[in-house]
Amino acid sequence: MTSETGAPATTPSRRPSQTRIAIRSVVRSVAASGRSTGRRLREGGARLARIVAPVTGVVSRVGWLVLLAAFVSLALAWAFGWIEFAFLGATLVGAILVSIPFIFGRMHYRVAIELQPARVVAGERAFGRLLVENAGDSPSVPSRLELPVGAGVAEFVVPALEAGREHEELFAVPTNRRAVIVAGPAVSVRGDQLGLLRREVRWTDPVELFVHPITARLQPSAAGLVRDLEGEATKTITNNDISFHALRAYEPGDALRNVHWRTSARTGQLMVRQYEETRRSQLLLVQSTASAHYASDDEFELAVSVLASIGVQVIRDATRLATVTDRLRLRTATATALLDDTSRIEPVEADGLSIRDLVREASKRVPTPSVVIVVGGSLAPLSEFRAVETVFGADTQVLAFRAQVGAASRISRIADSTVVTVGSLDELSRLVRRVRP
Repeated sequence: MTSETGAPATTPSRRPSQTRIAIRSVVRSVAASGRSTGRRLREGGARLARIVAPVTGVVSRVGWLVLLAAFVSLALAWAFGWIEFAFLGATLVGAILVSIPFIFGRMHYRVAIELQPARVVAGERAFGRLLVENAGDSPSVPSRLELPVGAGVAEFVVPALEAGREHEELFAVPTNRRAVIVAGPAVSVRGDQLGLLRREVRWTDPVELFVHPITARLQPSAAGLVRDLEGEATKTITNNDISFHALRAYEPGDALRNVHWRTSARTGQLMVRQYEETRRSQLLLVQSTASAHYASDDEFELAVSVLASIGVQVIRDATRLATVTDRLRLRTATATALLDDTSRIEPVEADGLSIRDLVREASKRVPTPSVVIVVGGSLAPLSEFRAVETVFGADTQVLAFRAQVGAASRISRIADSTVVTVGSLDELSRLVRRVRP
C-alpha cells in the first residue's frame, strides 16, 4: 500500500511492535544486570564473612545479644539524651572488652577418646575414657573440655599439667536403646565466666559406639533356607546345567558335548541331555520402616530385632543375603557388619513406598531370590504383604513377619504366603522352627 506521493505507508501495528521489543530488551538487560550485581554482592559478602570469621566466630549468642543491647542503649541515649541508657551501653561494651583477654592463650594437648567396648547390645554397659596429655614443653594452665556424647554434652575440667603429664577422665555411655552413639569431637573451650566470648579448639574426631539390637539365637537353616553347594533345582529346563532331567532328539545348533553317545548308539539317533536349571540359594530380607506401620516404638524395635536375628543366622548359614529398608541397604558380608547397620535403622515419618514397591525396588539389585522375608508392624495391612507375591514367580517363597508386642505368637497362611505374628522376641526361635515354606 502506498500514499498519494508514492511513498510506502507505515503499518499501524509496526511501531507498537518495535516498542514492545525495545521494552523487553531493556527489561532483560536490567534483570541480567541485577542478577550479576546480586551475584557479586553475595560473593563479596561470603568473602567478607570468611575474612572476619576469626573475629565473629568467638562471639557467643549471649555475646551478640549483649552487643545488640549495647547498640540499642547507645542509640537511645544519643537520640533522646537519656544518660541512663548511655551508662547501660557503656557497661555492656565494657563487659565485652573485659572478656577479650580470656580467649587468648594456646594449649598443646594430645587428646584421645576410647570406648570400651566399641559394640554392645542394647542394655549392656559401655564406658568411655578421655585421655589428655600435655604435649608442650611448659606446664599448661587449667582448661575446660567439652565432649558431646549422643544428644548430651559432657564437661571436664583439665587441671594444670606438667610437660608430658596425662590426665584421665572416665564416663558412662547410655546404651538403653539401639542406636549409633557418637562421642566427640573433644573441644577445649576458652572464654570468660559470663560466656560472652568463646573460642573452641577441636582435638579429636568423632568416635562411634554401636548399640546393637537384642537378637534371638535361631537354628541353622532357619526358615527353610536351602544350604548346599550346587544350588536348588527349579522347574525351568535348560541345555546347560548340573541337574540332569531327560534326553531329547538332537537339533541343529545343539552343543556336541551334550550328546549322550551311548543312548545315541543304541537308538540310532543322536540324543542330547536336558537339565533342570539350578541356582544358588538367595534370600531377600526387607523391613518396612514407615512409622505408620507400627503401633509403638517398642514394636518398631521388636521388628528390627526380628530382622537382625534372621539376618545373622542366614549369614552363619553361608546363604547369600540382601537386606534393605526404606532408606538403607545393609551390609551382609559379616554378622557384625549387619548388626552395625541395623543400629542405624530409624523410622520413616513421611509416606514412603508401599511394601510391594519396596520389595520390587530391592529385588532389582539382586539375583532372583528363592526366599523373600518381609518384616513389618501390626498396623501394616495384610493386603500389602499379599501383594508381594505378584512381584515374583512360583519358585520364590514369600514369608511375612509382623511384630505385635504382647500379641499371641502364631503362624497363618494367606493365599500362597506365610504370615508369622511375633509377640515377643523369645518366641521367634520356636516360630521359625515351625515355618514350612
